Amino acid sequence: MAVAVLSAAVFLSLCAGSLTFPTGSRRSQRPSCGYEACHDTKAGVLNVHLVPHTHDDVGWLKTVDQYYYGARNEIQHAGVQYILDSVVLQLLSDPTKRFIYVEIAFFSRWWQQQSEDMRSAVRQLVNQGRLEFINGGWSMNDEATTHYSAIIDQMSLGLRFLNETFGECGRPRVAWHIDPFGHSREQASLFAQMGFDGFFFGRLDYQDKRARLQSREMEMLWRASANLKPPAGDLFTGVLPNGYNPPDGFCWDQSCIDTPIMDDKTMEDYNVDKIVQRFNETAHAQASHYRTNHIIMTMGSDFQYENANLWYKNLDKLIHHVNLQTSETNVHALYSTPSCYLKELHNTNISWSMKYDDFFPYADNAHNFWTGYFTSRPALKRYERISNNFLQVCSQLEVLGGKVSRDGPYGKADSDTLKRAMAVAQHHDAVSGTEKQHVADDYARRLSQGWDQCEILVANAMSALTGSQGPVVFCENLNISVCPTSESSQKFSVTLYNPLARRVSWPVRLPVNGSQFSVTDSSGQPVDSEVVPVSNATRALRRDRGYSVNELVFLSSLPELGFTTYTVSRTAQNNNQATGGHQSKRDAAMSIQNEFFRVNFDPQTGLLSEIQSLDRKRTLPIKQNFYWYNASTGNGESSQTSGAYIFRPNSSEPVPISTTAQTYTVQNALVQEVYQNFSAWCSQVVRLYRAQNVLELEWTVGPIPVGDGLGKEIITRFDTPLKTAGLFYTDSNGREILERRRNFRPTWTLKQTEPVAGNYYPVNSRIYIKDSDTQLTLLTDRSMGGSSIQDGSVELMLHRRLLLDDFRGVGEPLSEPGDYYDGLVVRGRLLVFLSPPEAAAELHRPQAQQEYLQPQILLQPGGAKQEFSAVLSALPLNVHLLTLAQWDADAVLLRLEHQFEKKESSTYSLPATVDLQKVFSRFSIEGLRELTLGANQWRDEMSRLAWRTSGGWSRPESWSADPADPPTLVTLQPMEIRTFLLKIRLH
Repeated sequence: MAVAVLSAAVFLSLCAGSLTFPTGSRRSQRPSCGYEACHDTKAGVLNVHLVPHTHDDVGWLKTVDQYYYGARNEIQHAGVQYILDSVVLQLLSDPTKRFIYVEIAFFSRWWQQQSEDMRSAVRQLVNQGRLEFINGGWSMNDEATTHYSAIIDQMSLGLRFLNETFGECGRPRVAWHIDPFGHSREQASLFAQMGFDGFFFGRLDYQDKRARLQSREMEMLWRASANLKPPAGDLFTGVLPNGYNPPDGFCWDQSCIDTPIMDDKTMEDYNVDKIVQRFNETAHAQASHYRTNHIIMTMGSDFQYENANLWYKNLDKLIHHVNLQTSETNVHALYSTPSCYLKELHNTNISWSMKYDDFFPYADNAHNFWTGYFTSRPALKRYERISNNFLQVCSQLEVLGGKVSRDGPYGKADSDTLKRAMAVAQHHDAVSGTEKQHVADDYARRLSQGWDQCEILVANAMSALTGSQGPVVFCENLNISVCPTSESSQKFSVTLYNPLARRVSWPVRLPVNGSQFSVTDSSGQPVDSEVVPVSNATRALRRDRGYSVNELVFLSSLPELGFTTYTVSRTAQNNNQATGGHQSKRDAAMSIQNEFFRVNFDPQTGLLSEIQSLDRKRTLPIKQNFYWYNASTGNGESSQTSGAYIFRPNSSEPVPISTTAQTYTVQNALVQEVYQNFSAWCSQVVRLYRAQNVLELEWTVGPIPVGDGLGKEIITRFDTPLKTAGLFYTDSNGREILERRRNFRPTWTLKQTEPVAGNYYPVNSRIYIKDSDTQLTLLTDRSMGGSSIQDGSVELMLHRRLLLDDFRGVGEPLSEPGDYYDGLVVRGRLLVFLSPPEAAAELHRPQAQQEYLQPQILLQPGGAKQEFSAVLSALPLNVHLLTLAQWDADAVLLRLEHQFEKKESSTYSLPATVDLQKVFSRFSIEGLRELTLGANQWRDEMSRLAWRTSGGWSRPESWSADPADPPTLVTLQPMEIRTFLLKIRLH
């Protein structure tokens, strides 16, 4: 097609005329919000910033709905709607009062229920800085078990609501993660790229905190990216002194028991002098660990301020009486917010220390490492991951299918339901697996409702793109070989949509009955296929949910950002005997091989014994097995138990599930497999597909037996002769890689008290070990915990079943019932790469994106011949299409990212340039303008505070596009994400 070249002036005109930013109305007179709304402080004295706040978990002990409405108070007394009702009335009564709010999932619901008069009053509070939104995400997301894509989406959802509802005054300046259980470097980098000026959090490892208190380094500048040019990934970061609670003795919520301020001097219990003295002593003690004459006190906690009058009446008295004595005590108290506190720190103009690593793992005492939740509820973790996959497919097809996607032949639908469910699932007590069982069930139910909507939307979009309106089937249980359409149909079509903007080869496995099938592609050409038997492990797992005896296997080739259709026909033979290859029991020469790998097994044990990379000419002796750590029930050193949060084994040596595996192999022209059975509840398939440069390990674990009274934490471990010198490497939220050193922390001298749990780190997508010659890389299909406890060894925790609570509030053991109430069975897969270290990223980077954005499979009765691509040509391998989503009627949100780090690849770690006007074939771009990562500011209008460090100023540079470049020309540096709002016209 002909591509029109538009000048920069034309594009700017289009943006100005048609891409008005969807924010609240602009005002001719700037409101006095943000930094301009702060109360005056006093020079030469200690200023105590009192921050009234509530921390409202978007699900934990109760469901989201129960928390909002105040239901099930026998579990926990909490009702968010009453908190907001009460706080707003207090703020309206006194212009000096302040309050901050964080969880937009709750606030947006409350807002929808308010009258226009109340909305007008709340807008005034926001415009005057009396009610300030902090952080601004739909939820306060976890940082260990979340993928960066889902973090960005949930933050953008909340920030968009604030922008459209309150305009500039609704934009948060400060990130606020007061409850997550450790903090990732990537999270801080994302916050910086979203335009935040600072970040405050509450939980810090007890040894790290002790060292920072002593050195007065509780506040610092965090260089959160090793790739982005400073200060793009720099973020001022502060550790709150009391977690997120008030100082001892100063909690005046209805849930507290601290003595109120009794200021009637005629009363026998008059206590003003005593409380003021204690407050001043507390303030000076806190100030001794910080570097300026400003300190912050969080005046609130979980679900507090349901009766806000209790808090504010006592805070009013405290401020009044403390300030009467300022000339004598040098203490001045004031209502404040985190942004006002940050402003005063910035005004001091002092030099701050630097932080380069992350804040994992987190421990609150010697034997209390919060590393169990990295794996807790592995089925929910997987459901969240594939739901994010489906959300991206749904969002893309909503754009590509046009208006018909939302209202078409299959009904009305939206992507918003799944967006909101996914945003809730990012909460730090959701995907983390640290909620009660009935709450976990509710998170899954919400995701399922989102799937229901998106399935209609996807069907509508595919109808618009293909012209077909036949029945569409989404087979959601293919991992247990269940799909009624493929099991019963004589002929059906298989459509695979590829959400990646590059061509993908993908193995398809469908449950069938029958032994001979023909498969043809969209042009009618035959495609190689094989039929293999359904394994006994799969039959046992699915029980009565399916009845197929075989699986049809073929390799698909999928166009970039598009789909292709295959037709499957069953031939006349009616027997169910699989004909695709041979099966054999273990023998002396058991091995499997394709063009890239040869994998050998020990003939005596049946265990994996060696991997050969044929193209990279590497051979690695390797032993892989499954083990379990016996969960601690407490001992003489500590009463701490293993639970949903805490991982504490009672021994550093895990117990092998079995020292041998019963094995057999299935081999044919398309796939070679070794089936390993370790026990009645643990099995694995080691698999190589033709022409696939990756080794697949499909594991099945559960129900974990606990009849012996022992809680068990299941790992798989790979032992190799690699000389790793105590080092291993894990990803940060699926993006940058961090080096880990066993029994070591970069910023303080570690006293290791838990040699296993204290060396566990979150593995969101990959972990690897290496020496100078060889790297062994493992990709995961969900978040889990992992480590290298011995040199040359790497392990991942797959599943947990525990018999005791760990005393962190959940109040129930982590023992998931599963579908049949006999314990949860989990199936997943690991992908293994073997390569020289310098070539590893070129393998694991693209494959990790392919795992995170897998093709979507749709089945229809009958045959079809269709192929479609929404792009003119594939994006470069180092450029990833992160977001393509409908923004409004004729605008689309687009994010592109560079998916390689500096120096990872001689080819792909270089800058990449893309001309957007030459990428898409489904639509043309009529205007665009760049946004910040959170999509709530124009990038050229973003202004962040500059901070001084020992190395100089971390001063944000002003940004503008190069006027010499075409407006659609986008250059990406390593690990850079760029966000655009496009005005488009569908073809």
